Amino acid sequence: MKNFKLLFVLFGLLFMLPQLKAQETADTSLVRIETSDGNEYIGTIVSQDNEVIRLNTATVGTISIKKSMVTSLIPVKKTELKGNEYWFDNPYSTTRYFFNPSGYGLPGGEAYYQNAWILLNQVSFGITDNFSMGVGMVPVFLFALGSGDGATPIWFTPKVSIPVKKDKVNIGIGALYLTVLGNDSGGEGGGIVYGVSTFGPKDNNLSLGLGWGYATGDGLGDRPTISVSYIRRGKPKWAFLTENYYISAGNESVVILSGGARFLAKKISIDFGGMTFLSSEGLDVVPIIPWLSLTVPFRVGGK
Repeated sequence: MKNFKLLFVLFGLLFMLPQLKAQETADTSLVRIETSDGNEYIGTIVSQDNEVIRLNTATVGTISIKKSMVTSLIPVKKTELKGNEYWFDNPYSTTRYFFNPSGYGLPGGEAYYQNAWILLNQVSFGITDNFSMGVGMVPVFLFALGSGDGATPIWFTPKVSIPVKKDKVNIGIGALYLTVLGNDSGGEGGGIVYGVSTFGPKDNNLSLGLGWGYATGDGLGDRPTISVSYIRRGKPKWAFLTENYYISAGNESVVILSGGARFLAKKISIDFGGMTFLSSEGLDVVPIIPWLSLTVPFRVGGK
């Protein structure tokens, strides 16, 4: 009988240990608190009541924050904390470089608006965690008022993302379809279909891609375009990126080289850099063309 009671107690303890461990993890987990005066604090909650949260931080020690001033309280993932610095996640900035897509997908419900040099406008949104869609246009009609020329280029960019190994290897398969509305094209267009493999985590990765151009009624091109892109986030708000292409058609080929930086914030990002072209005819270098774009994230579906 005593042995039976002892076994009963042991089984009870084994059943409770995972819950006790989970409770301990929850109590000591890091959180990020934003306040109405624009401050941000990261630490562990020591205690709290109906009015005050006492937070133990690594930088200023234990502080008391009035709950009435708290605008958000969010758990911090281990991957978001490097040393004592908080590296906020930027899901919208990991799906592309300057323009070229990566193998990472835009999470379902996440979206962003990108504008490059005022003329290029695109909205991209995650339909699911593995399928996203982008819609873009050049608003030529804004610059052709009174001229009767309302031809407007528009494009669509569907992409399927396949995580082969989480945060290490991701594959993207997609297309870009471009057409012009308001002219005599009859709805015909063209674009590119591509596949891209991305190696490395979201903030530090290399992408290798192959793409085949096509036109309505003509099928795919004979030779693929090769792309090599890279991004490295060295600081919480700064990343270096480069995007490069090798294009071959007939007896001619062109190499496009680009490089620059990305400024990252929670509600906006700005890309700036430059690109140049190398031609197969004597490798004549075209002067550097500047690049500037702005990206604003948002959520869809009211989530």
